[in-house]
Amino acid sequence: MGSSSKKKSDKKKDFKKPKLKVGKARPKPTNFTDTSFKSKSIVLAHQSLTTTAPTQSSQFFHHLSLLSSKSSSQRRDSLAYLTTAIAFRPVNRPLPPPISVLLPKLNPLILDGSNGVRSQLLLLLRALPSKDIEPHIGQLLLYIRAGLTHLAADIRSSATEILLWALETCPDELVSCAGGWIKTLKCILTVLHWHEPTPKPAASGGGPSSNWTSTQAVNLGNAGAKGNLLVKTLNALAAFLHAGLVTPSDEHENIPFQSKWPFPLRYVECHMLPKRSNAFAHLNLFGPPRDVEGEMYIEQEERQRIFHKIFQGAVNLGVEAGKREGGEVGRATAGVGKVVEEGMEGVEPDI
Repeated sequence: MGSSSKKKSDKKKDFKKPKLKVGKARPKPTNFTDTSFKSKSIVLAHQSLTTTAPTQSSQFFHHLSLLSSKSSSQRRDSLAYLTTAIAFRPVNRPLPPPISVLLPKLNPLILDGSNGVRSQLLLLLRALPSKDIEPHIGQLLLYIRAGLTHLAADIRSSATEILLWALETCPDELVSCAGGWIKTLKCILTVLHWHEPTPKPAASGGGPSSNWTSTQAVNLGNAGAKGNLLVKTLNALAAFLHAGLVTPSDEHENIPFQSKWPFPLRYVECHMLPKRSNAFAHLNLFGPPRDVEGEMYIEQEERQRIFHKIFQGAVNLGVEAGKREGGEVGRATAGVGKVVEEGMEGVEPDI
């Protein structure tokens, strides 16, 4: 019985018409997921099921390490996180890493090619405590000078803004650090193309003398869409000269020792602890020998002497030429001239 029923079913299959599939299959939806596979286990890589969250310090160092990322958006977002963490920390809590660890990561970003990264960097620098930045202003100034002479106009503009911030934060430390006075002045005057004309020697053979000097400014790149880079540089020069040449306007600084203290304590301030972080750094006891440009000019009289000897002639010529321009450039140049007159007032010409 079993064999006969099997034979009947085989005969039915022989006479059954097969259904042939012709043409393309129906397209699958875009959100189709193939679930035909079978698996005993699912492994998710880089997943953590721990209940303890990372500490704020570990997150801070993680974002600090991402500042060297190749993605500009990642660098910008990490700077934004660091800015928020620094600005909203408790008042009595110090920074997770000291400034000596933080600044070497931030300084190269002054020359970053992304505008968003440089703008966020300026916000982060404004959030840092000024007292912690003062001992490291010389290291920061190296990158600022490199940004001031960069070929890209946007980078030069950002470096000028950072220089203005540094002059607001710690002006005394900036103009008195190693190379802070002469090198920075040379850098700014090079950007402005303010140089005294140097006459060439007369031609040999009794011919006419060749005293021609080019006054054409060298093009360092596009001036930018806003066209205010020159004005911003002039404002930075005025602030820099004011910090180095003009006596502080603090009423307590201008009071003489005789009025501050009575007779037994007349010179007590000369014997008190110094206010500077490294009071004897200008002696350069353990560092390599410095040249004239790399010296530290702590006293205002020293900076006035160097300015009169090297830079005052070029600055006076540049101020006279800038005033003839008129407009916003003329007003900014007049501000530079006013600072020079105030800072060099009463200074003997033979200093």
